[in-house]
Amino acid sequence: MRLLALLAALASPQLAHAALTAGAAVADITPPRGCPMAGYYSARGAEGTHDPLHAKALVLEQDGTRVALVALDLIGTPRELVEATRAAVEKATGIPAANVMLSATHSHTGPVLSARSAFAEGVPGGQQILRDYLAELPARIAAAVKAADDKRRPARVSTATGREDGLAFNRRFFMLDGTVGWNPGKRNPRIVRPAGPTDPAVPVVCVDGLDGKPIATYVNFAMHLDTVGGMYYSADYPYQLARCLAAVRGDDMVTVFTTGCCGDINHINVSSAAPQKGDGEAARIGTRLAAEVLRAFDRLEPIAVGPLRVSTTIVELELPAVTAEDVAKGKAVIAALSAGAKPAPAFLEQVKAFQAVEVAGRLGKAFPVEVQVISLGDDLAWVSLPGEIFVELGLTIKAGSPFKQTICAELANGSIGYIPNRVAYSQGNYEVVSARVAAGSGEKLVDEALRQLRAQWRK
Repeated sequence: MRLLALLAALASPQLAHAALTAGAAVADITPPRGCPMAGYYSARGAEGTHDPLHAKALVLEQDGTRVALVALDLIGTPRELVEATRAAVEKATGIPAANVMLSATHSHTGPVLSARSAFAEGVPGGQQILRDYLAELPARIAAAVKAADDKRRPARVSTATGREDGLAFNRRFFMLDGTVGWNPGKRNPRIVRPAGPTDPAVPVVCVDGLDGKPIATYVNFAMHLDTVGGMYYSADYPYQLARCLAAVRGDDMVTVFTTGCCGDINHINVSSAAPQKGDGEAARIGTRLAAEVLRAFDRLEPIAVGPLRVSTTIVELELPAVTAEDVAKGKAVIAALSAGAKPAPAFLEQVKAFQAVEVAGRLGKAFPVEVQVISLGDDLAWVSLPGEIFVELGLTIKAGSPFKQTICAELANGSIGYIPNRVAYSQGNYEVVSARVAAGSGEKLVDEALRQLRAQWRK
């Protein structure tokens, strides 16, 4: 009988793999009231909570390999946080640190993630609140992964791709004067056309127990989270997305939302004069996105049983050029902001000031960043990218990937700001002025992601 079983396994690759197990869990990572908030070029302390911020973890295991896919309702994933959290996860669960993918949704209504930030210094009493919060944050995230790992049970995975064309818009535009504008305003008559595409794809991965009960729904969409604004903590539109899906699939099902490549994509429709800010707008977007996810459920296809693979590589990204004059002016602008100068320096002057000072502070040392790929069989792969990645770069990865479903999660395993595609550097404006890396950096990330994807496929 053992010989027959062995021969059957050799004849059928699918039978050679043990059953997949999966578990999902959620942990509350909302900071206390008064913590400095991230997202804008101003210091502000949180006045309360509109909806809680969460760490959502999905743990997959097959043939002894375990991975954790974790989504955080935060502005980013600073490398210090990634390393501390991975260490906490490995200690709590035994999942290797390199097998953990940490991604941020990029909520603009969450906490600042560095006590050294000028925006933390500007909130009375906020720095200590933030330090205490950051000290315990890795353990809180690791608790979600531990709970998910403890809940693992035999599972099956299915996937589909929805399409939502009416929510996301490229925020860079060719203007009548020949420049490329950034968020040029609604109904602006000087707009010619968008300077780049969008990515309307809505990848959906459903993880269900063998009894049919849902474990998790993983959703990815390429659009900035800058919808709510204000002084209250909020997970933005993914909060409403999760509420809608839970109403259908049950409260025990965990919605894991990650942001696709959307460094130049937001929700502002410049052809409409309607206001697009606040909790109502976040609810509209989340509900509409949930509707597309529900439509995608009708097209779900099972993932063939196959190996769970992980690879990761550090890529060195060169710095952009900044002059001594840039740095001196930047320090003056930052000092003026800290002193509450009226009028405040122009917005792009502020952006350039922080960029120049930070880049100069690296003393010429390139940014080491991580590109990680996790794949399941020959059908499904996740790619981590460490910043706000222009949509063109994500589309290139998807087009070149051999996997049927490739999901790019930006602001994952690191956050080094905007990473435009090469052509955008000559066009200028906000994202380029803000970028801490040189032209061609995005293309380096694309090349490395595709190298790993091709190496893992049918290995």
